[in-house]
Amino acid sequence: MKFVDEAIIKVEAGDGGNGCVSFRREKFIPKGGPDGGDGGDGGHVFLVADSGLNTLVDFRHQRHHRAERGQNGMGRQMTGHKGESINIRVPVGTRVLDADTEEFIGEVMAHGDQLLVARGGTHGLGNIHFKSSTNRAPRQSTNGTPGERRTLHMELVLLADVGLLGLPNAGKSSLITAVSSARPKVADYPFTTLYPNLGVVRAGQDRSFVIADIPGVIEGAAEGAGLGIQFLKHLSRTRLLLHLVDMAPMDESSPSEAVRTIWAEVEKFGHDLSQRERWLVLTKRDLLDEEEFAARQGALLTELAWDGPVFAISSITRKGLDPLVQALAARLEAMRAAEQASSTVVEDAPYDPLG
Repeated sequence: MKFVDEAIIKVEAGDGGNGCVSFRREKFIPKGGPDGGDGGDGGHVFLVADSGLNTLVDFRHQRHHRAERGQNGMGRQMTGHKGESINIRVPVGTRVLDADTEEFIGEVMAHGDQLLVARGGTHGLGNIHFKSSTNRAPRQSTNGTPGERRTLHMELVLLADVGLLGLPNAGKSSLITAVSSARPKVADYPFTTLYPNLGVVRAGQDRSFVIADIPGVIEGAAEGAGLGIQFLKHLSRTRLLLHLVDMAPMDESSPSEAVRTIWAEVEKFGHDLSQRERWLVLTKRDLLDEEEFAARQGALLTELAWDGPVFAISSITRKGLDPLVQALAARLEAMRAAEQASSTVVEDAPYDPLG
């Protein structure tokens, strides 16, 4: 299935039903009073998170979604039925903006989450509400109000604990293939990854985390070059970034320049992505002898003045992978524990999406 992470759709909530003007007409009751009923409320439009979906491709074909209108009121004080609300299934991690005003509407972050995106109109009143001692035969009623109509810009942002950064052919797809069940395309030429991939990494009994691989970022990406910049948003919800560096590039380019190129584009991208914790992962260790690799590693760390975590790996021979996976699992557990300790648990009333 084609991976699509953005879609624009139109949604229309149902209009409220109109109130009814009616009078009681029965045998032996020649002067029956008003008995016009109210209309029904219009249906709402909800987005509902579904963990079984992983793309917005369906919305490329179905762009218009409409909830049911409320029924008009009827005589004998009969109220029209409410319009049926509709639930639009979207992948977990979808966030929604108003396409016209760019207002942030909300996001769905867990399976079953509901987000109200268009509220149905309210019902009109029948003439029974307008009777009084001086107005015994009211002919007034009110119409239902229109339901909300919106154009939505939906963005799917993948939920992952760890994100992979690097130039094309830095070894990102090879790494996610080696440590998880994900099977992205792997080849000995750049730009083999054309869309994001997620993989679940098992680090032991009851220990796992999710890793995200995106297309390689190249110089000028912030101005539209290459594919990577449009997928950098998928790293915005990660806790930690692994910056992969090819230590044996085919073009014999400088690894330190590769690091600086990527980081410059990340800083231009913004969205606080450059504030994420970042580890260096030096790849393709198997292509160099130990002495040459150690020399290149030392030169790289000196040129970058790097004082953060560094791991040297080979996805082919699996050398260095287990220490990396275990270190990631331990660090993520510490991050989750710190987040829980700093958060205040408040017992709220059950969530009501209609307020």
